[in-house]
Amino acid sequence: MPLFHLILVALIQGLTEFLPVSSSGHLILLPSLTGLQDQGQAVDVAVHVGTLFAVVLYFWSDVRIGFAGIPRMLTGRTDTPGSKLAFLLLVATIPAILFGLFLKLTGLNDAMRSMTVIGWTMLLFGLLLFVADQRGATTKTDADWSLSDAIRMGLWQAVALIPGTSRSGICITAGRMLGYARHDAAKLAMLMSIPTILASGALLSVEVAAHADADLARDGAIAAVFAFFAALGALTLMMRLLRSTSFTPYVIYRVLLGLGLLAIAYSA
Repeated sequence: MPLFHLILVALIQGLTEFLPVSSSGHLILLPSLTGLQDQGQAVDVAVHVGTLFAVVLYFWSDVRIGFAGIPRMLTGRTDTPGSKLAFLLLVATIPAILFGLFLKLTGLNDAMRSMTVIGWTMLLFGLLLFVADQRGATTKTDADWSLSDAIRMGLWQAVALIPGTSRSGICITAGRMLGYARHDAAKLAMLMSIPTILASGALLSVEVAAHADADLARDGAIAAVFAFFAALGALTLMMRLLRSTSFTPYVIYRVLLGLGLLAIAYSA
């Protein structure tokens, strides 16, 4: 795979994975709008690994606490911050896993990979983010995350399997609807991405393993490195800006992109 193509895919994935603009939607659009070949599942796995390392590094203090709480959580006790966080992240991930298996077994995941679907989801879920962000209360912090909120945000996260929705965007939308401050809603959305990326990456890895070779490993390593740095930069910038700005710039981008894609789709 050409180096330019690898870097382009890695940058798109890294820059859009944690911004509320849909990384999957952008990657699906890349071959459609540029004529480049599809990057394949091996590169998909690699760039997801790169973004996974980025979010783990950025939120390492929380990740370390959650990881340390797993043994206690497995015994059924969620009476410490770590075990509670591990349990709530597990609960929030289950809906996405179940819905993802349903889409894969029914073939709907491939049927929805169209410019029309991405155009509508970009537009509609962008507007929903705007409404939630403007009207949502700011009374909760990430320390207030509860079982009921984890279930609700997990159900919304499952919807993000529809291309163009944006996993981070829909989780942030749900968090703002539930009354979490912007920064805290984004933090919860990012933490929720860790087990979700692990689950999706593991599923794709099983399919890729049988066809892996030295060239694929080299391409994957290059893509992962570039995706890591792009994701870390985008995540750092967004989390800093959220202390003083709203999600409106991302909404504007989504609306304009969605309208443009729909114009192309319906004029074809």
